[in-house]
Amino acid sequence: MDTHGSARPGPYAGPYRFLRLIAALLLMTVGGSAMYALIVALKPVGNEFEVSRGLASVPYMLFMLGFGTGGVVLGRLADRFGIILPTAIASIALPAGFVAAAQATTLWQFCLAMGVLAGFFGASVTFSPMVADISHWFFRRRGLAVGIVISGSYLAGAIWPKILQHYIDSVGWRDTFTGFGIFTFSAMLPLSAILYRKAPVQHDPATSAGANEPRRPLGFTTVKMQSLICAAGIGCCVAMAMPQVHIVAYATDLGYAAARAAEMLALMLGFGILSRLASGWISDRIGGLNTLLLGSFLQFVVLTGFLFGDSLTALYLLSVAFGLAQGGIVPSYAIIIRAYFPSRDAGWRIGTAFLFTIIGMALGGWMAGALYDLTGSYTVSFLNAIAFNLFNMAIAATLLVRARSRSIALAPAPSI
Repeated sequence: MDTHGSARPGPYAGPYRFLRLIAALLLMTVGGSAMYALIVALKPVGNEFEVSRGLASVPYMLFMLGFGTGGVVLGRLADRFGIILPTAIASIALPAGFVAAAQATTLWQFCLAMGVLAGFFGASVTFSPMVADISHWFFRRRGLAVGIVISGSYLAGAIWPKILQHYIDSVGWRDTFTGFGIFTFSAMLPLSAILYRKAPVQHDPATSAGANEPRRPLGFTTVKMQSLICAAGIGCCVAMAMPQVHIVAYATDLGYAAARAAEMLALMLGFGILSRLASGWISDRIGGLNTLLLGSFLQFVVLTGFLFGDSLTALYLLSVAFGLAQGGIVPSYAIIIRAYFPSRDAGWRIGTAFLFTIIGMALGGWMAGALYDLTGSYTVSFLNAIAFNLFNMAIAATLLVRARSRSIALAPAPSI
């Protein structure tokens, strides 16, 4: 009997799934380097191409849009042929994007290289398709497995910003991007080869909610339920993008050294790793909806704190607190989808939900820069983030109330 209570050994048995878990985590960590390269290089790239802070944020926005849409398209490819083919494509496209961006002579060439090659065909594979894939290999501890893999994006944030900042300061952003192109190519191809088995979707036990009402999750149509999850993703990630995308620019505007600002980003994302691991463990016990609302509330509290603390110590502490608060929000969408939809739809539904979180990150990064250009301050940008966070909390609370009311309604009557 395997760890999931099946009477036959099946694809869950054996150590391979744990090797796959490690490979997926490392691929997401390496793939995440492109996102943080754009964040750290925001000001140097903007200065070289002589554009405003808002326009300098456009490459990040286009990268995130390519990152999100690529996750849906290449996720479908993974559903049909297995994850090995998309990761092979990504292992070539992501390095090519870095190298092409380093050769760009205009901002739009830079945008094309990072948005299409590095984003759509490259880093996208190492996010939602990787999460959907690993969700098929674990059942009882699915939340923890998803939390481990998706923490790779924060592990990337803990590792790469300081390294990137060092090399950008030493040799410039162009040589740094070229070097990372070589590195990502060398790392991703061997890791991709480990993912040679196709995900065992047909053997995955149906979840209780998905099995009981696959066409009416929480009494909603599947379209409405998916739409609410996507709307929640936009709300949380517009809010999330404000500190993540602009903390380096915000801290240097306050007069702190770029190296200190990069440390704040690294702390934010490093503690996000702990949050994602903890939230995975928590979601296995209280469910995705409760985890979503908890994370959203904590993010709201810390965003409010940014309005009142701008000393170096306060920014370090707020960066730590923000990492601890936000980490569990995005993984909870994958757990919610696996709980309320059939497993055969996991790839494209998780990819679609993550697409909207990425749209939120892209929109939030751009909005924060545009509001800064309009006001000369990040105060309005923080207020905008708080408003979107409240929108996310309202959706999470609505879904949770609906889930609890239906649980009470479906409970058996007490015997007399």
